[in-house]
Amino acid sequence: MSIFDKFREISKSEAPMPSGPVEYIIAGLGNPGEQYAYTRHNAGFMVMDTMAQRLGTEIKKLKFKSLCSDVSISGKHCLLMKPSTYMNNSGQAITEAMNFYKLDIEHVIIVYDDISLEPGTLRIRRKGSDGGHNGIKSIIYLTGENTFPRIKMGVGKKPHPKFDLADWVLSRFGQEDLEKMQDACQHACDSIELMVDGKIDEAMNKFNS
Repeated sequence: MSIFDKFREISKSEAPMPSGPVEYIIAGLGNPGEQYAYTRHNAGFMVMDTMAQRLGTEIKKLKFKSLCSDVSISGKHCLLMKPSTYMNNSGQAITEAMNFYKLDIEHVIIVYDDISLEPGTLRIRRKGSDGGHNGIKSIIYLTGENTFPRIKMGVGKKPHPKFDLADWVLSRFGQEDLEKMQDACQHACDSIELMVDGKIDEAMNKFNS
């Protein structure tokens, strides 16, 4: 089985249905469409797919301009989201879901790519600026807040300063880096479980590179 097949593989077991209102939104950022699958900019989608596999579900319900799945994580009702708005308009999906469930921004966890970190590394933060990331910029602009917890997934820096940034983030991982990303996605899922359980400090101490 190739590394791509491992990311596509979905557990056949049925996940327990969560009860009560949604307490957390967990959104992985990326671009929809097979042509963007396993590109650096889709690291957030890769984490969401890994979490879905872990929980025995599929992210396929159309809602809030996204593909969604209701899941139980650390005993909390959570909504997994993969926005279908394309990266630069990610905030549209996030604000729709936030407003519907009347959630504070601190209960929205965003997972996204970071070119300043090497592939396979994570950086968890309680809040922060957009750092030049257009998806995060959209979320901050439309919510008016930057105090949402986030997990940055390292995808590697450009091979040369003059290399076009858009071309770089839309390029696919090589085999070696993709294997590193598979491990990183598992660690990101572990981090999400801790963060939803109110243990963000533990997640940062354990997984921040």
